[in-house]
Amino acid sequence: MSDILIAVLGISFMFLMSVLGGSIVFLFKKDIKEKTNSIFLGFASGIMIASSIWSLLLPAMEQSSSLGAFSFLPSAVGIILGTLFLVVMDKVLPKLLNRKTKNPQKSMSSTSKLFLAVTIHNIPEGLAAGIAFGNALLLGGGAVYSALWFVIGIGIQNFPESSAISLPLKEKLKSNKKAFLYSVLSGAVEPVMAVLGILISTALSSLMPWLLAFAAGSMLFVVAEEMIPEAKYSEESHIAGWSLIFGFVVMMILDVAFG
Repeated sequence: MSDILIAVLGISFMFLMSVLGGSIVFLFKKDIKEKTNSIFLGFASGIMIASSIWSLLLPAMEQSSSLGAFSFLPSAVGIILGTLFLVVMDKVLPKLLNRKTKNPQKSMSSTSKLFLAVTIHNIPEGLAAGIAFGNALLLGGGAVYSALWFVIGIGIQNFPESSAISLPLKEKLKSNKKAFLYSVLSGAVEPVMAVLGILISTALSSLMPWLLAFAAGSMLFVVAEEMIPEAKYSEESHIAGWSLIFGFVVMMILDVAFG
């Protein structure tokens, strides 16, 4: 099997797992109850926090190790920039999309914020996969198999990430098909960015720490501002907290085992 074919299969697997994770919404025929919604929101919050740490921030710091004592700098700046990006988008995007409405100042919906944050998170993951395959194709000698295991790890993580996001979207959109479509569109960013990463892997490698931290900042901001407060709506006061912890532990295990 050629190295290029292995890269294609790896990238396809990564996207397929996102699609399968998003398709879990079709298992729910009725609206999600408040308690159930709190569970899924808490679980998704835990997954996103763990992904921000193990999949994004720790790799960003490792790739910035040449800065010595200042290896934290790309991560710190990237988190702030990712947060500022969503704040600016919250102000600018509604004005662009609602020019013909009576209330152009309306804030971006929580659905849009969640979709945007997850999409941004998928950009550096796709780039990382593409860069891994790009470097492996240049090195040859079986290096592509190491890159394949890395991408398989991303794919395995994509399943719980995508399912944990699509279920809250179902509750917000009141539509299985729309929630699934949002999930697939968000996941489709990864193979596109993976191909881009392969094409310009050497040029983007120096920017990866900043991109990873940028994605982490956007995710953490959405979790803190939107998901955790909504998860606490349930009368079961501790269920959202336990769900967050469980989601965090599950994603931590996946990140460490397959990262």
